[in-house]
Amino acid sequence: MTDYQKYIDHLITEKGSSKKSLIPILQAIQKEYNYLPEEALRYLAEKSEITAAEIIGVASFYSQFRLHPVGEHMIKVCVGTACHVKGAVQVYDAFRRELKLADGINTDSVGKYTIEKVACLGCCTLAPVVQIDGTTYGHVASDQVGQIIEDFESIKGKRNLKKARKADGTEIQGEIRIGLGSCCVASGSKEIQEEVEHVVNESGLRVNLKHVGCVGMCHQVPLVEVVPNEGEPVLYAKVKPEDVKGIVENHFNAPGLLTRLKNKLIHTVENIQTDRNWEGVQRYEISMREKPVASFLGNQLPIATEYRGMINPLDINEYKKRGGFSALQKVFDTLSPDDVVDQIKKSGIRGRGGGGFPSGIKWEAVKKQKSEIKYLICNGDEGDPGAFMDRMLLESYPYRIIEGMVIAAYATGIHHGYFYIRAEYPLAVTRIREALKICKENNLLGENILGTSFSLDLQIYEGAGAFVCGEETALIASIEGSRGFPRIRPPFPAERGLFGKPTLVNNTETFAQISYILREGWEKFAEIGTARSTGTKVFALAGKVARGGLIEVPMGITIREVIEEIGGGIANGKKFKAVQIGGPSGGCIPAEYADTPINFESLQEMGAMMGSGGLVVLDETDCMVDIARYFLSFTQEESCGKCTFCRVGTRRMLDILENITKGKGKQGDIEELEKLAEWTKKGSLCGLGRTAPNPVLSTLKYFRDEYEAHISGVCPTGKCADLITYSVNDDCIGCTKCVQKCPVDAIPFTPHEKHSINTELCIKCDACRAACPVDAIDVK
Repeated sequence: MTDYQKYIDHLITEKGSSKKSLIPILQAIQKEYNYLPEEALRYLAEKSEITAAEIIGVASFYSQFRLHPVGEHMIKVCVGTACHVKGAVQVYDAFRRELKLADGINTDSVGKYTIEKVACLGCCTLAPVVQIDGTTYGHVASDQVGQIIEDFESIKGKRNLKKARKADGTEIQGEIRIGLGSCCVASGSKEIQEEVEHVVNESGLRVNLKHVGCVGMCHQVPLVEVVPNEGEPVLYAKVKPEDVKGIVENHFNAPGLLTRLKNKLIHTVENIQTDRNWEGVQRYEISMREKPVASFLGNQLPIATEYRGMINPLDINEYKKRGGFSALQKVFDTLSPDDVVDQIKKSGIRGRGGGGFPSGIKWEAVKKQKSEIKYLICNGDEGDPGAFMDRMLLESYPYRIIEGMVIAAYATGIHHGYFYIRAEYPLAVTRIREALKICKENNLLGENILGTSFSLDLQIYEGAGAFVCGEETALIASIEGSRGFPRIRPPFPAERGLFGKPTLVNNTETFAQISYILREGWEKFAEIGTARSTGTKVFALAGKVARGGLIEVPMGITIREVIEEIGGGIANGKKFKAVQIGGPSGGCIPAEYADTPINFESLQEMGAMMGSGGLVVLDETDCMVDIARYFLSFTQEESCGKCTFCRVGTRRMLDILENITKGKGKQGDIEELEKLAEWTKKGSLCGLGRTAPNPVLSTLKYFRDEYEAHISGVCPTGKCADLITYSVNDDCIGCTKCVQKCPVDAIPFTPHEKHSINTELCIKCDACRAACPVDAIDVK
């Protein structure tokens, strides 16, 4: 018996042999062998109830699965929206050059590295982002790829974290909170953690070290907050390992240290940020060397993100001390299932996953079903490029989401549920798995919860990578072990969903807001926002904005308030051009409509949609035709192919857009795009196809002149490579910096003389323009 056969036998024994076990089995095989060996798949078909056709159909449908061997290490280049507008394509091309990869080949000649594009890595404020195995690099430039590979080689297998001492009963001097969300980790917070632990141990300090979830200030990571027993807490941003010793000694006196350390000034940290009312987030100040900056957290209202940056995601006692599970206890003590559904309906909360369907009505529909078996699903798939709300909530507030799910299950008579989480979010999966275990140990899940007669079992199902599985019927098909094809509705999942049983599917953010509604009262939630869009919405603010991150704002706030007051305006002194809201299903709203309130109705009127919450800011250098082409290429690739209108319509639109961006557009193309877009919207089965034309239609509506310019052979912003030429102007000082950055030697080495560019060799990677200190590179 081969190793493959032994391993498959083990998996079948552990996970079962039916079709619903197929995706978990394939995930386990790929994790073991780094791809899906043909011999293993053939043996799986022989030993299980699953046919070979079903196995190959699923393995080839989901992007996570690989049917061919890959290198020892995977290089994943994020090409999500925020990364795309900041040069991810140039970074990807630079890695290919560094690895000397021929066209169509993704693994280097020695089998060490394989490179692939991924839709989103969930670290949009660090764009462009690259991940090698588990190590994430942010703000990557195309000229840094060699350095990144060297850095990865140097750290492989060398992580050996020291654990800091905990207080042993003597009075502690305070607390140090270290952000360990994905963005913080990607920016080096693990190194900060190691250094804090080292300094605390070396100094013999009696300090509690707390790992906290996402604060939302992803533009300032890594973050370290010092909370002394006396005095105000201080939050340090963009901390470097060499800053740590000074920060710690500035706040805490170690035994035997001279008292002069008490007031030691910190000169190495650029931004010292003080939050004077952290819990309520009423006032937030940033003290900088030059001048105060407008508030980032001040205009926000945390409900789903309540107590952000303060609590350890997995400390259940701390969650309880801050009101956690009090809503659940209130429900069990004083409310019937009908009462709970009624309060959810009165709150006006609508699904936060994109469609905006009233949650209370959906709950009521599931509750009315007479089936003895019903299912609950938390939709944490989040396949939108440029969105990372679900990831942050799952990583930082697992108990809040679980509490919302238990309340929903109680209200609708459900006893079995699933977390459906993207497999690309390993930290979220890990924390939810641990939180489920802790909840069971505390009688918050399982049999007779909190001494009642109500029982609920929750388990995790890892998505295998398909944007269409964000649609609830496709998601259900995925859990059942099939390709993620949407189903015709009616019947709706509330009537016939998972395994043919009534099923309640809600988004992660929706569940994260439920406990607040039941704890504080539906009236308080309904007072927030607008009449038809109540409560708050979490957005991933990214792109060309000065301060990006995870924000939670009341419905009805304007686009301008989000970008200027929270985001700090456009970065690098550029001019605000548009905002892309709602991901591939959304649309682009131009700067002249910046006073549009953000709610379900107003965005739809503008040709966009709320979507799951991606909010990508674009500046004057962004090409709107390229943005439309980018989103359509994503939806076309992610189309499941079931509908002719979606499969063919998006392909034809993409062909036209690619021709336009390559200077091959012709008269009549714009009208043909509009015609195809309308038919694709009308004829598609699910939300992916019906909304795929939105980026095209919205950019045609507001930026038609750019389309017309492209058809005339001109890209006004100089983004479309086939329509531009690089040249050197008379401002050149002959410094040779552009020469040093050019990866193909298209610029001759002529120090102290005006440089020139060989246009036949130039690959238009933009490295020379980025390196030039005097703006001597023209793009026309």
